[in-house]
Amino acid sequence: MARSAASTGKRVGAAALLVAGLSLGAPAGDGQSNPFQGRRMYVDPASPARRQADQWARSRPADAALMRRIAEQPQAMWLGDWVRDVRGEVDSRVGRIASAGALPLFVAYNIPHRDCGLYSAGGARSGDDYRRWIIGLAQGLRRRPAVVILEPDALASMDCLPARFQDERFVLMREAVQTLRAGGAFVYVDAGNANWKQPPVMADRLRKAGIELAQGFSLNVSNFHGVDVNVGYGERLSRLVGGKHFVIDTSRNGRGAAVEAQWCNARNQALGRAPTAQTGNARVDAFLWVKTPGQSDGTCNGGPRAGEWWADYALELSRAAQATGSMVPR
Repeated sequence: MARSAASTGKRVGAAALLVAGLSLGAPAGDGQSNPFQGRRMYVDPASPARRQADQWARSRPADAALMRRIAEQPQAMWLGDWVRDVRGEVDSRVGRIASAGALPLFVAYNIPHRDCGLYSAGGARSGDDYRRWIIGLAQGLRRRPAVVILEPDALASMDCLPARFQDERFVLMREAVQTLRAGGAFVYVDAGNANWKQPPVMADRLRKAGIELAQGFSLNVSNFHGVDVNVGYGERLSRLVGGKHFVIDTSRNGRGAAVEAQWCNARNQALGRAPTAQTGNARVDAFLWVKTPGQSDGTCNGGPRAGEWWADYALELSRAAQATGSMVPR
């Protein structure tokens, strides 16, 4: 059944590309060159951290300086069901970022049945809605270089779904890889974190989701596990999926604490290594800040709703990083 679902995904995906006016041609991510190498990552001048630092500049100058440590780093831009016109939004953002001489970094976070109905519940209403949304995202790229992290937690958390929705998820993600590549994106399929699924299990899921068509996979998105743990896990997983490269979210893993029981707005954490393509490992394309430090994971541990800005938490992360020296300068 898994093979049938994957092959169906190839047919439907190619049809969707023709409808979208996209061509498989020579898409991004075919090779194993590092898309971040030699490119500058984008720092948003109007990020929540920047606005917070400006607001505190006079009344709380020390805290404003700590907030600027976050504001000065490149971070991913998340796209989901809250973006009404994904094509227009992506087109506008890519144009702005490209004019600044930087590489756009997006997170596609709109898979149906997202987050198993938990804090970040939502996503596209159906498979066809998701297909249309992904096509819109790809059209917004207009073949301009960009990186897309595809659906954090979608593969690692899919045990909550009945079998028919699991099969659909594999098909939708394989199609998404095809469509986004044809639009110009280097795609990293999310593979959870180092202490979630055993490498053979995750490798099987990545293969069904089209990892052979992608640039690689992503690890530790919105989580707290340390770099060494993620590198070790990623290398084992890479060997099982054809030597694919990977990226690691280091936005909040400065202390590298295993906090599976309290992953949601975990306390006593710190900002991790600053985003860079200089990772010291040929298979690790970049350390990235995929999760925005200061955006809540959900209504847990005193936080607001998922995705909302939480200045006190951002400040806590930055203060801890200053104390521990966990954030390597750019």
